[in-house]
Amino acid sequence: MTEYVSEDSLAQYAGVDPTATEQQLNDKIGLRFVEVGAERVVGTMPVEGNRQPYGLLHGGANAVLAEALGSTVAALNAGPDKMTLGFELSCTHHRGVRDGLVTGTAVPVHVGRGTITTEIVLTDESGRRTCTARLSCIVRDRPAA
Repeated sequence: MTEYVSEDSLAQYAGVDPTATEQQLNDKIGLRFVEVGAERVVGTMPVEGNRQPYGLLHGGANAVLAEALGSTVAALNAGPDKMTLGFELSCTHHRGVRDGLVTGTAVPVHVGRGTITTEIVLTDESGRRTCTARLSCIVRDRPAA
């Protein structure tokens, strides 16, 4: 069952510092959350504004999208009294994308007390896989405010 959460709730739940909202990389890449739940997070990113010099979607933008979606899955699975910190990100870029939107879908593949690993699949507007990523996060107690 998918748990839908508003972006404001998501930011608070995932431990985003409200004083840094104007500095979020998610905003700079144009990330829009489509579905948010502990079992699946889906988001989109435009190719426009995220290209490398040859006109293709930048691989680093793929990595940012993958980490944003995977980190959200990890945070939602860890719970509100915990925080998650990524310690390994792996991206395999399968095909270039020149325009349109890229959609990323993140699902947990391991949820433990100390680590959470997610798989993130990015696709183009035709549904073709463009990138496969895996993100591992460490789970820690949230520091006292």
